[in-house]
Amino acid sequence: MAKLGKRIKAAREAFAGKEDLSVEEAVALVKANATAKFDETVEIAMNLGVDPRHADQMVRGVIGLPNGTGKTVRVAVFARDAKAEEATKAGADIVGAEDLMEIVQSGKIEFDRCIATPDMMPIVGRLGKVLGPRNLMPNPKVGTVTMDVAAAVEAAKGGEVQFKAEKEGVVHAGVGKASFDEAKLVENVRAFVDAVQKARPSGVKGSYMKKIVLSSTMGPGVSVNIDNATGN
Repeated sequence: MAKLGKRIKAAREAFAGKEDLSVEEAVALVKANATAKFDETVEIAMNLGVDPRHADQMVRGVIGLPNGTGKTVRVAVFARDAKAEEATKAGADIVGAEDLMEIVQSGKIEFDRCIATPDMMPIVGRLGKVLGPRNLMPNPKVGTVTMDVAAAVEAAKGGEVQFKAEKEGVVHAGVGKASFDEAKLVENVRAFVDAVQKARPSGVKGSYMKKIVLSSTMGPGVSVNIDNATGN
């Protein structure tokens, strides 16, 4: 068995026996033990009582975190002519049409968010097998298929987070950096939980939120009291 480093050992000892904490307590614990040599991301994982294989149990949405994510988001936009210019002026990192499609098909995906105007979807649709598994496929439900490309680019750059339940019913996202003030992280966590709560699908029967865990990129996780996180 590999020997644990001092940092990991100390973090595990700090987390030992602690569970079902308030959001404030969990954020303080995670932040205090995010001691890697880089600014770790504070991550949230929510285990939901859904089966995403059923259309009426899919959880998907988008939330603009009040304090941003602290992450630099690279944005690609499929657009032509005036809309392409609009996207570029708004700060998009890559803008194109067929040329961008060829770049993606070659396997060169150097972006974190993909936006498209509606007329580009026949082109983007050909990239489903490439973009889909990476959760990069533009979708009107989360505002990434739109004629208002400037607003979409600005939202993506400004701390907007998309979420989608994975096949096991887990929603996962980054909600800020360990360097953020505790109050800002708490606000981001509550905003994210609220967004997932509001995205509760019609097909859910019984308990919707089963477990919420906070962690940092390199640290252990701690469970959060669901009633405290949801304000119930």
